[in-house]
This record gives sequence, structure tokens and C-alpha cells, in this order.
Amino acid sequence: MAAALAATGRLQQALRRVPAWKRPCSGARTRHRQLSSSPPQPSASAVRTAFLHFFRDRYGHQLVPSASVRPRSDPGLLFVNAGMNQFKPIFLGTVDPRSELARFRRVANSQKCVRTGGKHNDLEDVGRDLSHHTFFEMLGNWAFGGEYFKEEACSMAWELLTQVYGIPQDRLWVTYFDGNPSEGLAPDYESRDIWLSLGVPSTRVLPFGSMENFWEMGETGPCGPCTEIHYDLSAGVGPPQLVELWNLVFMQYNREADRSLQPLPQRHVDTGMGLERLVAVLQNKHSTYDTDLFSPLLTAIHQGCRAPPYQGHVGVADKGRIDMAYRVVADHVRTLSICMADGVYPGMTGASLILRQILRRAIRFSSEVLQAPPGFLSSLVPIVVEILGDAYPELQKNRSQIVSLITEEEGAFLSCLERGRRIIERTLSQLGPSELFPAEVAWSLSGNLGLPLDLVGLMLEEKGIQLDSAGLQQLSQEEAQRRSQAQQAKPAEKLELCLDVHALGHLRKQGVPPTDDSSKYNYSLLPNGCYEFGTCEAEIIRLYSLDGVAIDSVGGGQRCGLLLDKTCFYAEQGGQASDRGYLICKGQQDVLFPVIGAQTYGGFILHEVIAPETLKVGDQVQLYVDEEWRLGCMKKHTATHLLSWALRQELGPGTEQCGSHLSPERLRFDVSTLASLTPKQLQTVEKTIQEAVGRDEPVYMAEVALELTTQVPGLRSLNEIYPDPVRVVSVGVPVASVLAPTSQAALHTSVELCCGTHLLRTGAIGDLTIVGERQLSKGIIRLVAVTGEQAQQARDVGQNLAEEVEATVARLSQGNQDIRMAQQLSKDVGRLSDTVDTVVMPQWQRRELQAVLKKLQRRANTAIRKLEVELATAKTQELLERHPVGPFIIDAVPAESLSLLVKVAKQLCEQVPGTSVLLLSAQAPGKVLCACQVAQDAVPTFTAETWASVVCSQMGGKAWGSRVVAQGTGNTGDVEAMLNIARSFALSQL
Repeated sequence: MAAALAATGRLQQALRRVPAWKRPCSGARTRHRQLSSSPPQPSASAVRTAFLHFFRDRYGHQLVPSASVRPRSDPGLLFVNAGMNQFKPIFLGTVDPRSELARFRRVANSQKCVRTGGKHNDLEDVGRDLSHHTFFEMLGNWAFGGEYFKEEACSMAWELLTQVYGIPQDRLWVTYFDGNPSEGLAPDYESRDIWLSLGVPSTRVLPFGSMENFWEMGETGPCGPCTEIHYDLSAGVGPPQLVELWNLVFMQYNREADRSLQPLPQRHVDTGMGLERLVAVLQNKHSTYDTDLFSPLLTAIHQGCRAPPYQGHVGVADKGRIDMAYRVVADHVRTLSICMADGVYPGMTGASLILRQILRRAIRFSSEVLQAPPGFLSSLVPIVVEILGDAYPELQKNRSQIVSLITEEEGAFLSCLERGRRIIERTLSQLGPSELFPAEVAWSLSGNLGLPLDLVGLMLEEKGIQLDSAGLQQLSQEEAQRRSQAQQAKPAEKLELCLDVHALGHLRKQGVPPTDDSSKYNYSLLPNGCYEFGTCEAEIIRLYSLDGVAIDSVGGGQRCGLLLDKTCFYAEQGGQASDRGYLICKGQQDVLFPVIGAQTYGGFILHEVIAPETLKVGDQVQLYVDEEWRLGCMKKHTATHLLSWALRQELGPGTEQCGSHLSPERLRFDVSTLASLTPKQLQTVEKTIQEAVGRDEPVYMAEVALELTTQVPGLRSLNEIYPDPVRVVSVGVPVASVLAPTSQAALHTSVELCCGTHLLRTGAIGDLTIVGERQLSKGIIRLVAVTGEQAQQARDVGQNLAEEVEATVARLSQGNQDIRMAQQLSKDVGRLSDTVDTVVMPQWQRRELQAVLKKLQRRANTAIRKLEVELATAKTQELLERHPVGPFIIDAVPAESLSLLVKVAKQLCEQVPGTSVLLLSAQAPGKVLCACQVAQDAVPTFTAETWASVVCSQMGGKAWGSRVVAQGTGNTGDVEAMLNIARSFALSQL
């Protein structure tokens, strides 16, 4: 600890020697005294702090917090996997010009990253070596819009590494882009020359191709050459052993859909350096697992398990894979803690599914390899919080919830793991010496028990058994093919209009201002309770074809994109559907141009329009929103705010919104909660909203400086980028009162940051009821609600069903000796259950009725079974009186159900051992039931399944069952003939 504090002090002193930020002159770097060549090992926390303070204090960078590992508005990404993810809107040119993000020029941060899927997937490598991780921290600095470029970026990086961190210059190597003639890309000699000017010997400045030194965001998007700084682990002993420390990316191009490269309108710097690797270098460790980011976890694992101490072995030296298990558990519990703190919970799809796989891998290694006791994994969470909690406070805030979730998941998975292990053992016992483990079994273990395929492979690898990889790949391909065919069967999606990075860059270069959409808030409430929506006059400044090409005119019913200087249409954002409506051209008052929707791109609003006649750039138009559609959205949006507030009132202030979407039809609201809401909680939430609606409270809206909202107690800010100034929506309390320094209003009413359109009074909502609820993943519930007349209709449906259920309860309570009436009652209960499960009705009432109907179904089935036993006894006695003792009894019997017929056959065989029985029962119209049971001493020569199949096939039906008992159905008008066939077959067998 003393050494760590000393190292922290040394780093901070090095930073203090620099005066307040100013651009350094060419000799400025020589004035900073270099750290000792053998300093005390700095702590990881000190290393992180030194990086951030260096860029803030010496070079004027704004420090921004890490984004959540759950990507914001990026459906193509499961987890944030690089420091640049939160800045993608800047690179793509889609950033809202009013947001804080748009004002970023030079920033730095430490970003939480998870790489477990897609292009960057390190999951299967974790534990096998000494460096891979699923979660890591990426230190980065950025310069946007040409704020600075290659020379400054390289100089800053070199200064930090050599003068602040004190890394010897002769241990550092650099690489640069060697060009790609096939794409017309010249070598990046500019970067090479910068490194040479900084004193790096030419022998340690190496050129590499696109694979190593041309960075791309994805298949399409911003990209550019990069230069990398590497550290030599060999210290001059033997050949260099280089590991990458820092990647400096120079965003200069955009990769188009046709794979071509086009220059970006603006250039950016995007750098990334892994904290874990940097700490290993500065702490003189050859493995990131030996640093203070992991060593407390490894110590805790040893103390809590029955495994020998961690030795750091890999491969064949790692006996029993003990050290691999240490690394897997330490890595995975960090990832689990970070993800759950950010609201990603184990589940069945997407990122939640991957987190579930990570959790199950960690449980398997801790329980089976390290011999950890049940519940051990969650005991490591406090250690993670202690190591990382100061940098990421959300870990401290959600600590108890993370512990609870991991404990619950561990208990559920251990039973699955034990069952899977038994299946593997049984399968192995049936294999020959050189046989591969069947792919079908591995596939089943994954699909049915939830054992990740890589985990199954590891379990087999530990036993020296090879998995049928080719068969597994074939099964995977077949599954992918099925999904592809299912996708192709869906109707083709229409081509989406959008403004890409080049179109946005072109608009800005020409000085086109963002769309003025302030008129979307231009509406008022009339004394009669109706809303009046203002129109908007605008000029067409751009037209775009479906493929994004700017055009001068369009017509003939074509669909196009329309950019106006101003608009009253709400563009889809914040979960609210976009407005619909129409426009007319001045001078063409009798021609309506339908507006299908509107989307926002970097402050420019693109209207999707169908042009029945000619539209031209420069045309003057009048815009009209669909008032009914807009009002429907306003009702749902204000209702969404009330729902969010009511949920926090009922479940506690820690309740978090995880997403929402609304349209005039209904609203969807995703909320973070550990358990489903009880019917009583759902009722209470609805009642809270109804009271607010009944009070017809005013809804206040005002734009205020974003900074003024940060200290409002109880005011939630979602994981979104807000414009500045930001719009505040407050129910019942004026915004000015909410912002008062001593105000507690936001704790007692709905107050949110929101750009949506809202009612001016809550009374127009009319009513709200939650009509749907399902668990999206562990800890996240999706609620669906309707308002107004739809809500009242749902309540009416619920009331009618409640009355039907009540009448059914009364019928069952009366008792009944008639089997047919009892069966009808059971069918009615089943019909009611199906209806209650599917109709639109209050969810709290649905849950209550489902519980009642479940009990009713059990009681009805019990009554039927009791009556059937009594009837079967009577019919058995009749048959025994009619048939002398013999090898078989074959007859037709009136029976109300197949189960009753089976019971009669069973009782006959019990009362006359050694007798085989086949019974038929005619039903209307023409259907015949069949039940048979064969005496034990007649098997296997004579089987019930074969006997029933022979008879039922003659009736055009089918049979099923076992050697002793079988049943079936068919259709015939001559039952006697079927009985003769049954006798003939029995005689031939006996």
C-alpha cells in the first residue's frame, strides 16, 4: 500500500509541475523532468488518474464519464466495445447541434468496454492465456473536426508515456500505415516523419498494411490510417517481444456500402490504450492478471475455494486447468458486475444471452474446477466494487442488486450443470475408443439446458474427448438457414431514406442551418377542451431520391426525402413515433402531398413524402400535421411520464426506465425491477395515474440550461444525449418552481427531461390501464398500456370475464354427478383461460383471473377423474357379467371420453389377471374410440400397441401407446366389423 501511495504521489507531482493548459512550444517537452527509470509501482487507480489529468491539465481536454456498456441507439452493437462508441454521432455527422456532444472539441476518458461478440469476441480466449479479457478499460483522447491531428496526437502520446509514466524510450516501438495501392491509399509518411522527429530511431518505426494499421468502425462508416505504439517486453535481452500499448487512429475516410472510400467532411483523432496492459507494463508484470486490478480477486478466490494458490501457468503446465479457472472467474465476475451495474442482465437474447453464457462459464469453473461452495461467485462482487467503484460509482450504487442476481442465477444453473454432466458421462460410456462426441448431444445440451457450446467443448477437452466439430458446424448452418428462410418469408422492407455522413457534411459545408422545428410545440388548448395545432409555412431547400441522391424535382407518385428550412412535424426520437400529415404547395391548394414520417439527422429533419405531382427545390409549402395522430401521441407520451413516476412511487426511487416507445395505439415501457409486479402493485400504479388524470393537472414545459437540471433532486436523466438548452416537462408544478434551489417537487410529481410533445393538462388522458407484461431479461420487465377509450374497453372486457369466471366458480361449487356436464365445465374453464390469456384487459385482473382459473381447472379435472372411476367400475361389472373368463374381452362400450375407456380396460385386467382387453366406443358423428391392454404374460408376442394399430388403421385412424397399454381413434359406421378384426388378430397372436 505504501508503494502504491508513493507511486500515486509521484505521478501527481509530475502533473503539478505543468502550469495551466497552453499549447506547448516545440521545446516544451524538454522542461518536464522525467520520472525515475525504476519508480515504485503505481497503482492502477493512479495510472488511470494520471492519464486523465495529463490531458485535462496539460492540453485542455474535457473529461467525460464512461458511457454505459449498453449501447445507446446502436442496434448493431451488443456491447460498447471501444472508447469511440459514444462519439459515433460525431464521426457520422448525425449529432444534434444543440447537444453537449456537438460542442466537444477535445475530450478524454476511461471507457468501460466489453468484447464478447461480433468482430471483437475474446470470450473463448479468456483464461487460456495471460492477456485476454471480456471486460477492460480503454483510455482514450479525441480531437473532433480538426481540433488537432497527427502531430499533436503523436507528441502528446509520446510525452505521456516517456515523461509522465517514465517508460524508457528504448522500450517503445511504433508502426504506421504502409498504404494500399488497390484502394488508392498512399503510405502515411506524415506519421512516420513525426515519430522520427520525436527521436524514435528509424529501426523502431515500422510500416504495416491495412490489416494492422488501417482502422475501420465496421463494414461501413468512418475509418482511417492508424499508428500504434508497442512496448518491448524483452528489455533488450534476445529478440523484441512487442505488445501493443496505444492505437492512434486518424479518421479521414468513410467506407461506403459499395466498399469504396470517400474523404470525410471533417477529420478526427480517435485513440485507445488498454488500461490493464498499461498497468502491467508500469507495474513490471508480464501478465495483466498479476496487476492490482486482478490480484485481490485471485487472492479472494484462493481463500474461498479448495483449490491450490494461483501460479499463473498456461497450457500443459496448467495441471487440471486450475490457473485457467482462476483467470476465467476473475475476468467474468468483473464483466458481470460492470454489465449488471449498467442495467444489462442475464437473459435469452442479444447481450443478455451473452451475459448469461458468461455467468454460466464462471459458475462452472468456480464450482467444478475450483471446488467453490454454492453462492461463492457473488461473494466476489464486493472485491470488484472495491477495485473499480471509485472510477465507476454505479458499481457501488447497484452492489446489492448484482449480488442478489448472481446468487439467484448460480442456484438455478448448478442443477442444469449437474444434469448436463450426467448426460455427458452417459454419452461417453456408450462411445467407442476413437468415436467423436455426437454433435446432436452437444447441440441439445446448449439448446435445452443452456450450457454454452464453448463450455461443452471445454468439458470434453478436459476429458480428452473430441467433439464432432464438423457435425456441430452443420447443425449451426442448418439453424442459420432456417432463420434465413424465415426472414426471407417476411415481406421485403422498404428502402429507408436517410442523410449519410457525406450528405450532412455537404449541407454544413454549404452553410445550410439545421431545420427549425420549434413550430412542433405550436399548439394550444381551447376553452372547449379541444387542441388547436398551428400550421407552418416553409421552403423546400433539398430533395432526395430513395438512394440518398440530391435531386431538383420529383413527382408522379414517387416517394422522396424532403428537407425544409422549418417544420411543425415531430421527428421520431425519444421513443415517440413521428408525426404524419400532409403538405400543400402554394398555388396548388387542391393537391395534397402525404407526409409518411419524419426522421432527424444531425439537426436536419428529413420528411418522407409521396409526391403525386411535381415538387421542386425552392417551392413554398404549407405543413399540416395529422391532428388525431399527434393528439394520440401526446396522450400516450404524457401517460408514459405518469407511468414512470407511478412506478417509482410504488417500487422505490431506484426503479429505472430502460426504454419506451409510444404511438397513438399504445405505449410500451421497459422498467428495471428484480421481480414481476404483483397484481396489487399493478393496481396501485394504475390508481396513482388515475388520480393524477382525475385532478386534470396542468403540464408545464420550458427550455432551460442543461446545467441547471443537474442538481434537481429526483430528476432522472436517462442514458441519452440531451440538447442544451433542454426541455423540462413537469406535471402540476411550474418548471421554475422545480428548479428552485430548495425545491423537492421532482420527488413528488413527474418531472423529466424530454423533447416530446405533451398534453397541456392531464385530464385528456382519460384513463390508463396496463394490459401486458413480460420479462425481457433478468431484471427488466416490459409493460404495455392503453389509454382513454381503449383503456375503458379493456376494463369492460375484464369485468365481463370476471363475471363469467365467478359464474363458473358457482357452477363447480354446486357439484355434479353427470360426467358430460363435468366435461363441459372443464372445457368452459379451458376456453375462459385461453380468452383471459389473450384479450386486451387490465393486467392485474388478468393475473388474478389466471390464478382462479388454474385452481378451477384442477378442481374440474379432479371431479372428472372421480366420476370416471365410478363409471368405469360400473361398466367393468357389466362387462364381467356379459363375458365368461377367457384369454380376451373384446366389446363395444358407451363412454364419454377416451380416458374413461382406458380406465375400464385397466379395471378389467386388474380384476381378471391374464385377460387381454380391447374396447371400442362409438361417438358422433362416426368417430370411434379405442382402448386396449394386454396381459403381461402375453407380451412380447402379443402387444397392445400393435393390436390397437391394426384396428385403428382399418378405421383410417392411428394408435399410440406401449406394449402393455395403448389407445387410438378412427372413423367407421360398422363397429361390429372392427370388433371382429380385433378378435381375429387376438386369436392369431394367442
